[in-house]
This record gives sequence, structure tokens and C-alpha cells, in this order.
Amino acid sequence: MSDFILHSDLNCFYAAAEINDEPSLKGKRVAVCGSTENRHGIVLAKSYEAKRMGVKTGMANWEAKKACPDLIMVEPHYERYLFYSRLVRSIYARYSGFIEPFGMDESWILLPGLKDIARAEEIAQEIRQSVKEETGLTVSIGVSFSKIFAKLGSDMKKPDAVTVISRENYRQTVWPLPVEELLYVGPRTKKKLKDVGVYTIGQLAAFPEDAISGKLGKNGVMLRLFARGEDMARVAEQGYAAPIKSIGHGATCVRDLHSAEEVWRVLYELSQDVVHRLIRHHLLAGGAGLYIRYSDLEGVSLQQPLRLPARSALDIARAGFELYLKGHEPGRPIRALTICAIALAPDDVPSQTDLMGQERTLARRRALDEAVDALRGRFGSSSVRAASLLRATPIATDRCETVPMPAIMYR
Repeated sequence: MSDFILHSDLNCFYAAAEINDEPSLKGKRVAVCGSTENRHGIVLAKSYEAKRMGVKTGMANWEAKKACPDLIMVEPHYERYLFYSRLVRSIYARYSGFIEPFGMDESWILLPGLKDIARAEEIAQEIRQSVKEETGLTVSIGVSFSKIFAKLGSDMKKPDAVTVISRENYRQTVWPLPVEELLYVGPRTKKKLKDVGVYTIGQLAAFPEDAISGKLGKNGVMLRLFARGEDMARVAEQGYAAPIKSIGHGATCVRDLHSAEEVWRVLYELSQDVVHRLIRHHLLAGGAGLYIRYSDLEGVSLQQPLRLPARSALDIARAGFELYLKGHEPGRPIRALTICAIALAPDDVPSQTDLMGQERTLARRRALDEAVDALRGRFGSSSVRAASLLRATPIATDRCETVPMPAIMYR
């Protein structure tokens, strides 16, 4: 058997990069945190010293300080992380032209034609040592015959380690692990699996295919294949650009949202950016997705198809608002919202016509959105705004701030 796959994961990446560039932080309890003032105040990464004190990624800043009173909080520097990410990938490129990023700190690396897993482990060790010597950072690397098991391997030993999951040992190594250790098994999927008695990866692997399909649909079938080591997904060639599957825009609000009116204003504002990118990529949306994040940092994700393919901020915002009305738990304050265009298709592909005879109205709306987008591109994102947003007080950070008076108003 050939074509072994590595999954390399930079350990505590953001925190490690900050410590690497500021040696006085070495050995101390450090966390990279978002801005408390702009309500992005959560832990993005932490050092192992902070982790041992109970600091967790995603924890609110005040919670992290409570767990670790002497915690040193530093702001993120994304250009720094991008520099290190590129530097590390240049090391991977010495061994393969097939490098598929999974975020800035993780990558799959295909070793094509390699027949000896012992040699694959040697290469992983060489990469681990080179990263440490040349960048000052450490990586954990999983070696396996599938992307999913390679990813699982990189999570099993941290920091600065190599783990091999082979066809001979994966049943003993992987199957006893909790099912949530498997990639793409989130809290909701974990709950559904536990409802049918699936607690470990091995139990998922042994679960009847038709039963898992009935419980989780095609995603359940996919996860079962992952658990059985039958994932056949290939590592993309370096530089490969995957087709765009969704376009979204989100914002963390400067204060919690309590009313439907506030939610509508944020969704309508966010949809402007979504439409801008749909136009730029010559795409239409066949559906809309909404992610709601509550003030306790729990979230819910919702989707629905659009009646007709659309590229209108109004249509996308309306679909997102319908999802909010269906899926929001009344009384729970909302901290952040993300609206997405999904089920994308090229705008030059013929689509179903409107049976209600509104083709002309839809065409006019599309022309209006394109004209507005062109004006914003030329004069700035605040030059043209919906009249319904004019009297709004500032609610969201990012590009959702209101302005005193726009150059042009449109309905």
C-alpha cells in the first residue's frame, strides 16, 4: 500500500508565535485574546502553562483571568501568524507538492508513491525537527493511510510529537477513543450518536449503515466510513483553489441583541457584503444559512433553500430572518450573527423561472444591487445604504457600524 498522508498541527500556534517573538514570555501563562472592548473578548490560543491552569480556547477573557489570575493576555497579530504559516509550509514543500491547508496552523501532506510507513514516520520526524530548528515553533504530526486518521494522530500526542496510525494498529489505537474525537463530530452529532448508544469510534464503525443513515442522513454514512478507515478523500495539490461552496459574513455585536428589529438590521447590513462577493464571483445563491451565537457562547446553525436563486441583499437577509424566527430560542440574548449564501451556482446557468410572474421585478432588483455594489466599490462601503438602516444606533462591530449620513439612500 502506498501514498501515506501526514497531518501537521502547529502547537498552540498563536500563543507560540507571540512567545517566539517576545522571549520574555517564555515559560509564562500566556493567552492570545480578542478585544474586550469590541466584544471579541475570548481566548484564541493559550500556552501550555496557561492550559494547565484551566484556560481554554473559546473561554471569555474574564473567565480565563478567574481561572488563572496571573495570566498574561496579548492581542493577536495575524500578519505574524501568516508569516510563520508560510514559513512552515515552505518546509513541507521540500517533501511534497501536495499540501492542503486546514487553517493557518494545520496541513495535510501527501507522500505519493511511498510504500514504507517506517519511511513516512522518518519524514515526519525530519519535518518536526526542521520546524523546531528553523522557526522556533513545534508541531505534532499524525502519519496514516487516510486524512481523517492522520488528523486524529496529530491530536493524540502534543506537543512536539509524531503518532503513527497504520492499517495494522488503527483498530487498537482509534476505536477505543470517544466518538467526539473524530473530525466533524460536533456537540450536536455527539448527542445524536449517544442517543443510539454510540460512545466510541469503534461503536460507530460497527453501527449498521442503514441505521446510521436513518439517524444522521448522508453525514452519518460519511462519519461511519471515517471511523472504519475507509475515507478515500485525496490531499489537494499545493495552490489548488477549491470551488466556493458558501459565502458568509458575520459580526460580533457591541451589545447583545434582544429584539427582532435589531436582528433584522444586523442581518440586512451583513447581507450587503455577501452580495458584493456573490457579484464578484459571478454566483447566485440557492439557499441561505444562519449562525446564531448567544451571549453564553453557545450557538445554533440553520439552513433553508431559497424559492429562486438570488443575489439580492434583501432576499438573503429575509431568508436569514426567517431562519431566526424558526430557530431562535426566545429570551436568549444574541452576541453574534453570521449570514451565509449557500448552494451556489454560476449566474450564467439557466435556472427555474418564477411561476408567479415576478421575473421583471427580480431582474430590476438584481440590477439595483449591482449598481449599488459598483457605487460602493468606487466610493466606499458607506456611500450607499438602505434607508431602513439610517436611524439605527450602532449595534455590531466589523463593517456593521452606522454612519451619520450616507451619500445616497435606496430602498
